[in-house]
Amino acid sequence: MATGRLGVGETLGALNTALGPGEPVWFKETRARHLRARDFLAPRPALQARFGDGQVPEHVVHAVAGLQGPGVAPVLRCELTPAGLALQLQRPAVFERVLGAVTAYAAPAAPAAPGPRVLLHCPALRGAPGALRLSQLRAVLVADHLARALRAHGASVRLVPAVRDPHMRTFLQQLRVDWPAASENAATGALRNLLLAELSPAPDGGALPPGVLGTVCLKEVMRERGCTAGYDPNVDKCLVTEDLLCVLAELQAAVRHWPGDGPPGLATAPDADADGCMALHVVSCEEEFQQQKLDLLWWKLDEQAPRTQKHLVCGPVKAASALMAPEYYELRQAQVCKAAALKRGRELSQDPTWTEVFSVLSAATIKFEMLSTAPQSQLLLALADGSISTKGTKSGTFVMYNCARLATLFEGYKHSREQGLYPTFPPVSSLDFSLLQDEGEWLLLFNGVLPFPELLSQTAALACAAPGLHATAHTEMMCKFLVQLSMDFSSYYNRVHILGVSTQHRGRGGGSLQGCKGSKGGDQQAPSLLQEPRPHLFGQMFARLQLLRAVREVLHAGLATLGLPPLNHI
Repeated sequence: MATGRLGVGETLGALNTALGPGEPVWFKETRARHLRARDFLAPRPALQARFGDGQVPEHVVHAVAGLQGPGVAPVLRCELTPAGLALQLQRPAVFERVLGAVTAYAAPAAPAAPGPRVLLHCPALRGAPGALRLSQLRAVLVADHLARALRAHGASVRLVPAVRDPHMRTFLQQLRVDWPAASENAATGALRNLLLAELSPAPDGGALPPGVLGTVCLKEVMRERGCTAGYDPNVDKCLVTEDLLCVLAELQAAVRHWPGDGPPGLATAPDADADGCMALHVVSCEEEFQQQKLDLLWWKLDEQAPRTQKHLVCGPVKAASALMAPEYYELRQAQVCKAAALKRGRELSQDPTWTEVFSVLSAATIKFEMLSTAPQSQLLLALADGSISTKGTKSGTFVMYNCARLATLFEGYKHSREQGLYPTFPPVSSLDFSLLQDEGEWLLLFNGVLPFPELLSQTAALACAAPGLHATAHTEMMCKFLVQLSMDFSSYYNRVHILGVSTQHRGRGGGSLQGCKGSKGGDQQAPSLLQEPRPHLFGQMFARLQLLRAVREVLHAGLATLGLPPLNHI
């Protein structure tokens, strides 16, 4: 059997190369109705532009049909259709390659070189949680998710500021945000000495405002560095305060004293100077103007300030009522508890065994709401109770619910095996993946498991190469992916029995809490007196279990980039 991880990117690259010189034309299909007939398509209009009359030369079709190479998925057939050149993969072979190496597809593609050094700065974390606006909370969650994604892809990430307010630390723990804490301020003496030589007297010779050490002209800095693109034209004088010096001192210390125990493979990374580190400031739209002043002042006072400073500006958050971040969390937590009480007919919020579940669900609800929209766009929040439901197919609760269904499925198999109903799981190399013929099974593998490593890489990709101040990120991709994967799994789980029973005896899962521990309806996948295991279906059952094991690994890995632990029951 061939080895090595298959990749969508590698396959697309080989397909485009096989067509000859020109712009890429192939794309991967994702819709279920198209996947019935093809996996990749080169559209007819693109072929007409490439080959004139649209007639693809026979030798090109043969080259595509015989495609091979590292990471390239094996091809079954390639034919010209009314839609264009359609390609279908050898699906049993792809199942075998992917499901024979599940863990390889739950991790990002290995970077070609040691990752960059990124100073990730989120100024919203300098205050107390009671003063944290929803737009600032969004910036915090974006920064946390981006830090996890960057680290998973090999980058060395330093988080600033260290959180000093104990109430903020507690609030971040509730939200499953992993951010460093500290108790002392960085020394400002060196910066103060540099500042004294740069200060301008007060305008018109008057007295400076209380607490202001002096003023610095920032327009000169922009002209000197040629960095006017993206900066507000109103940025001019900066009033320098003691607090501002403390902020700069912490940024300076973070860059100059980079931890020596970074992720593996980073030992040869350049020193953390102006050439070796990028500063990324993740700010709400209300904070950007002040952060622009801080950037320029840092360049003015510190020769070792990173040459590349970028802003990831999070758009505004609009809600029907004005809430601060802790009030928003309390609202969502109360709604989660209320939904559980309605489902079970009893109050569970005081039950210690459910406290952790409700805490995770509350954090998941908020993170999926805040992160499912591209960070640069405006976010509209719906605060009503209806947004908290296991049936809400765009919610974090829905994703966590399906994680619990998977946990229950495997727990059901384990319990039945211990009772002697099922044999021990055989070696994966002995499984017959040609038995996976349901459309939903290919959908889970082709749209869920196979492209996941590249999704992790795309989540960690920062669009910073363009000139100017602003950077863009795709932190919304993970939430959207996990929701879609959960929808595909839920549809498959409700329609197909996994644990080797006849479909005519099965129940319906619907949108209830069936399939989760503690539910009233039991588990539609568990064997019963009327649903006895059938040995002739064991081969298909094990192949399906291996597929869902891969789905589970991908879901867990995706949730890890959001700082969310998977739940075993809801």
